[in-house]
Amino acid sequence: MNTPDEIQKNILEKIAGLKDTPSGAYNIRVNGRSIGSASTPDISIIPKENSSGMDIHIKAGTKHEHLHIPVVISESGIEETVYNDFHIGEGADVKIIAGCGIHNNSGGRSRHDGIHTFYIGENARVTYMEKHYGEGGGERILNPVTRVFLEEGAYLEMDTVQIEGVDSTKRVTEAVIGDRAALVVKEKLMTSGSQTAETEFAVELNGTGASASIGSRSVAKGASRQAFLSKIDGNARCTGHSECDAIIMDTAVVRAVPEITANHVDAALIHEAAIGKIAGDQIVKLMTLGLTEEEAVEHIIGGFLK
Repeated sequence: MNTPDEIQKNILEKIAGLKDTPSGAYNIRVNGRSIGSASTPDISIIPKENSSGMDIHIKAGTKHEHLHIPVVISESGIEETVYNDFHIGEGADVKIIAGCGIHNNSGGRSRHDGIHTFYIGENARVTYMEKHYGEGGGERILNPVTRVFLEEGAYLEMDTVQIEGVDSTKRVTEAVIGDRAALVVKEKLMTSGSQTAETEFAVELNGTGASASIGSRSVAKGASRQAFLSKIDGNARCTGHSECDAIIMDTAVVRAVPEITANHVDAALIHEAAIGKIAGDQIVKLMTLGLTEEEAVEHIIGGFLK
């Protein structure tokens, strides 16, 4: 692997926990190109011929392997769209660590749009971790799109995090879920200043016994704006649950738009949304323990997003 510079190393550690070249399969993308890539006997990474991105094939029955695919932009003016397709074989059980970090210290704009499509075979299990991070004075834009196709008995858990630093983001997740398959999403998001963030989920529960659990926790500070849109269609005997919890501060705006549609008599769908400020008695209680008001607020926010 080509050696990243200190800024790139710092971002890789923040978004993917990497301090050195990872073991197992990986592809590290920096400023629009791969600086290092490796396959294993069970995980093949193949660059696309006609567009930016990769085709990733994980063999049936693969167990306990990790795949790292972080992206770093440390130069201003880079704007890219990358397409990654994941083909997960029957009965596999793997963890995928993704994420994107942007360091932009100029007056220009840097943007990364990542379109990830997952084809998850029967009874396969995937844990997908994605962290987004931004720093510097220039404009930083991240627009992740995740498309998911779950075959019978498949399971996908998505753990996505974006804690400040990103000026604008539109986060789209679309899923088609088959018999006895399950999708679990855990999203954590924080905005500040004039940042904007929009999260959109569209889930089709098509299989008998299919399930989806979507949870989003967010904090909106300053004059930032957030929108949470969730659409779940129950087209069979299935269960679906969508939940949005948000803390609003200063002059921020948070909007939650739920939509659940039962197209089958045995579709059980629930949506919950709660938006509010930090309770004053929580702050007072922590201040009696010796924290300043600012420290108390940060402590509450940290616990909420943990």
